[in-house]
Amino acid sequence: MHFYFLDFEGIQATMNIRDHIRIIQDFPKPGINFYDIATLLAHPAAWRETIGQLHTMAEAYRPDMLMGIESRGFLVAAPLAMALGCGFGMVRKKGKLPGRTIGYKYELEYGTDEIEIQPDLITKGAKILVVDDLLATGGTMAAAEKLIAQTGASVVGNLCVVELEGLNGRSRLSAPFESLLLCPA
Repeated sequence: MHFYFLDFEGIQATMNIRDHIRIIQDFPKPGINFYDIATLLAHPAAWRETIGQLHTMAEAYRPDMLMGIESRGFLVAAPLAMALGCGFGMVRKKGKLPGRTIGYKYELEYGTDEIEIQPDLITKGAKILVVDDLLATGGTMAAAEKLIAQTGASVVGNLCVVELEGLNGRSRLSAPFESLLLCPA
């Protein structure tokens, strides 16, 4: 028996989620549009609608666990995992998780980064859905897929609220990818 914190049966999309995401131009540097989900989180009905739509997408993957990517991915993955009745884990920057961790170093446009997970939270053979707020170039999400695979689990899909158009981030991913919105970079 599963406990569902949020019941999405019978809910139909009635609002445009895009209307609740603020765009901050030239952040963090000139020429970049930052899609800020803080305004989405501040609007309870829009946030509930967002989680409801993601819930519908995520159900098809039948995940055992959702892994949220630091840090806005936590905000999306945690309530979604609760609604699905499955576990939640974190993909964090190096040095941010306690206990035993495993890491994966990957290339960025200018330099490298490293992410870590707590492998004892992931059951070998588990079906994992990776979740973040936004997909841009796909580097971090692709690194998360590779890191999770080291545990013997299987990444069955990747899910985001926003995908940036023209950056082709989904092409770097091994597992299927879905997003609620496709927005200009």
